[in-house]
Amino acid sequence: MSSSDTQHHEATPDLVTRFDEALARVTDASRFAKALHVGKVMQLAGRLLCQPEGAGHLYQRAAAIEHSGLFGGTDWAQPEILQADITVQTLRLGGPDDITLECLSELRLLAVAQGELAHPALSAEQAHHYLAQVLALNLDLLFETGGEAIRVRQGRMAAAVRGVLQMLVSRIGYDNIIDRLIEEIWRILAQRPVRVDHIKAMITQIAACLYNPSITVSNSRGADRLVSALFGPTQASVEDPGLEVYAERLATMDTQALQQEAGGFARAMHDTGLVSAYQPVFLRFALTQSSELVSAALGLSATGRDALLCYQELVYTLIEASVFPDTAQAAYGLALMLERGVLFAPPVAPALWRQLGQTLSPSADAAIVQALGDVQPAKVQLIAAVLTVLGLPLGVGQGNNPTCQSARAISMWAYNDPDYLLQMIVWATRDDDLVMHFEGQRLSSKELALTMPAIAPQDVDAVSAVLVPHLDRIYHAMGSLCADRDDDPHRWINPEFHGWWVGRGFRLAVDLATGKLHDYEGFVRHFYACYHPMYNGNQPLIYPQPAGLAVTDSAARFVGWHAITIQRVTLDQDEVMRVYFYNPNNDSGQDLGNGVKVSTEGRGERYGESSLPVAEFVSRLYIFHFDPLEHLDPARVPAEDVARVEALARDSWALER
Repeated sequence: MSSSDTQHHEATPDLVTRFDEALARVTDASRFAKALHVGKVMQLAGRLLCQPEGAGHLYQRAAAIEHSGLFGGTDWAQPEILQADITVQTLRLGGPDDITLECLSELRLLAVAQGELAHPALSAEQAHHYLAQVLALNLDLLFETGGEAIRVRQGRMAAAVRGVLQMLVSRIGYDNIIDRLIEEIWRILAQRPVRVDHIKAMITQIAACLYNPSITVSNSRGADRLVSALFGPTQASVEDPGLEVYAERLATMDTQALQQEAGGFARAMHDTGLVSAYQPVFLRFALTQSSELVSAALGLSATGRDALLCYQELVYTLIEASVFPDTAQAAYGLALMLERGVLFAPPVAPALWRQLGQTLSPSADAAIVQALGDVQPAKVQLIAAVLTVLGLPLGVGQGNNPTCQSARAISMWAYNDPDYLLQMIVWATRDDDLVMHFEGQRLSSKELALTMPAIAPQDVDAVSAVLVPHLDRIYHAMGSLCADRDDDPHRWINPEFHGWWVGRGFRLAVDLATGKLHDYEGFVRHFYACYHPMYNGNQPLIYPQPAGLAVTDSAARFVGWHAITIQRVTLDQDEVMRVYFYNPNNDSGQDLGNGVKVSTEGRGERYGESSLPVAEFVSRLYIFHFDPLEHLDPARVPAEDVARVEALARDSWALER
């Protein structure tokens, strides 16, 4: 009898008893001694997970596992920052201990989702939402359609993973997953993120479900549009024939058929924000035909067409250099970049020609490959990302990275100062250095690297992959230079880091020494007098301004400080005055508690913007910048507006302040 057979026939009650004893030893051990006992728990948990009822036994112990400290010091210690798409790698390529921890973490989150375990940093809805994503991304493991290679690599843990996923499905349900997932995908796509790999992976799994006779999905509303946008957006690609067959079909089409194909691609792309792998094949063919066909496939309006005709050679070269099936999203970035009229700013076209001719340094090349793999050469991926970031400046996300400052800066420059962003990319990828100045003092990221190694960002676009480590070092160095001053360091950092257009005036809602609210009424009045059109002489915001939010969870508990950009303040279609802002998170639709829910579509938002009514926004604001030379009249702001903001703040993050 093989060892795996023995394991399968191991008496479960005996294993459960031994697991409970081992877990008790971890729970009772001091913080330093825990590590000595964790190995035994992991070994027994792994064996239990391979038993038919094992996942159920461990689920019943979810609270005990969570409180034992087993997750301490691991990636799973803070479930609120876990990313569902990372489970794909872990469950397929992880070692037994990683897979075991992942499984235990999911059982713990199931207990949170079912209301059987309260977690201070995670609500039941958040846990449910996360598990639905995990299931959607790993449906192939559940249905054993992942192929032999994955099963061999997982070894005995294959049964463990499937057991846990089956348990999740039994509690959450397929319909619930697929419906929730489709809803979720549309909600995220409405924000037009730059990175959509994980969304494409989810749509691929949904497609597999819809065509799997053993799964009944009662309601696939909205799924067909997503699946067809990726796998068959046009007449000639409708049955997903494969790229080679599609290219052969194009060669035999007449003018009318080609126009129809172009229109199909443009509609699907602008409808969803997703680009099918067939579209680069079509675009590259269209380059040999006519500029009208290229324009039609990109779905350009009069502005975009003008830009294409004025800069035709540049646009064609950009398509040839960067738009491939593996980098298809670059086509959407290019279309929106042309629509924004970015090329009409005199420095941008020559800067893009320079980018096309530039050779990357070995370390820039390595940084891109580390973040995005090597499906295309690093230079191709970088040019593709440049187009996408310039087309979707508010779609830059920080992924699962600790810094919102650098993502915000990249977005702000792409939106407001694209030629400066292009210059920084050259410095970072040619010289491995960025030089910025803080109050006249020169800061070089290359020199700072000797004492301040930056963490390579994961789950980001290629522009962020090369810039963020440099920007993080400079940002931290600026922080050190003003650490001993008597106000929040952002007062001095933000204008020096982001650009001259950041207001030198600065308001902070809390007293730095005590953390308590400080002249809060004055803070609120000042914001309204600066930004609210009814109290600032109807002056629209000209340059986006950095600001800081006190982020709260759906129970209105304080979570932390977060960097955002105020984009504009204006009335929505229901005559509600709203603040429209950019949030560097990959998903900006957050429930901040006590009725404050961030909207990302349907309230006049442009792609990538979040919005809140003014009072709700200010109730979560803790720092903002303004122009100290503007004439302001805070006394004009009505007392009831101030009182409403104050009530919302005091019932949430300012409760203890």
